[in-house]
Amino acid sequence: MVNLPEGVDINNLIDDLRIFSWEAADILIKYSQILKKSDYKTNIIKNDDEKDPITIADLEVNDLILKRMQSKYPNISWKYLSEENAKVDHNNCDIDSEWVWILDPLDGTKDFIQGTGNYAMHFALNYKNKPFLGVVLIPERDELWISNGENVRCERREHVNRKLNSFANKNLNEMTLVTSKNHSNPTLKNLIDKICFKNVVIMGSIGCKIASIVRGESDIYICLSLPDKSSPKDWDFAAPEVILRTAGGAVTNLENEELCYEKTNFDQPGIIIASNNKIMHGKLCFQIKEIIKKHDIYPFIS
Repeated sequence: MVNLPEGVDINNLIDDLRIFSWEAADILIKYSQILKKSDYKTNIIKNDDEKDPITIADLEVNDLILKRMQSKYPNISWKYLSEENAKVDHNNCDIDSEWVWILDPLDGTKDFIQGTGNYAMHFALNYKNKPFLGVVLIPERDELWISNGENVRCERREHVNRKLNSFANKNLNEMTLVTSKNHSNPTLKNLIDKICFKNVVIMGSIGCKIASIVRGESDIYICLSLPDKSSPKDWDFAAPEVILRTAGGAVTNLENEELCYEKTNFDQPGIIIASNNKIMHGKLCFQIKEIIKKHDIYPFIS
């Protein structure tokens, strides 16, 4: 078991994360309700980039979480990497520390704007470039997924905590795939068609997808980024990874290798597989790779 920085108690930290997360939920729900009134959308969306929109909600949650953490833990030697701060100045992100918090204040901004409810806040603490503990908050479902590094629980603000499912061994064609709503591409669609999953569920937000796997509503998620195109970032995967991993699943690249965080560009490129069973995960990666090679679906697979 990794020891947290001196002066940090794990139970107190989890309590603080719980409080800060529900405060963030209030912000996100408030602006979600406002966005349902079309006359107010232009006041909420802060840029004109349809591919990568930013809303007031992104900025307010970012500000809330960072200020709460820095005020509560002013003397702890961890650093912070947030999506919104990295967008402002990508080259000025000081993450030279064994301990780095990685924040995505609003994962699934397009879904947030579209009103689907499939959006989440991600907040993870990395130790030596690996997710150690984290939070995935899904306000529209009243769900707060928290991993303390050893196990995971799903809390509701006013209700009984959700009981987690055990994961069965399944073959690929027996699985339900959860896949992207706003970030699909023809190459990924071709791969999905060749695998012949039992069912395919379309959903926004990586955090929401991973939660669906932990709930038992789906079994596997495939993220496929094409060379020289945009790819997910550290803040997309860090918190969801630790949630799924401590629940008994796995998140790796196609070679069944752990994801590497805090690289210079924060990219998570290529093909990433998230599944509900860490014991079967390597076999699934191998089978998917063989299908890709057989049908020449993805470049540079040898």
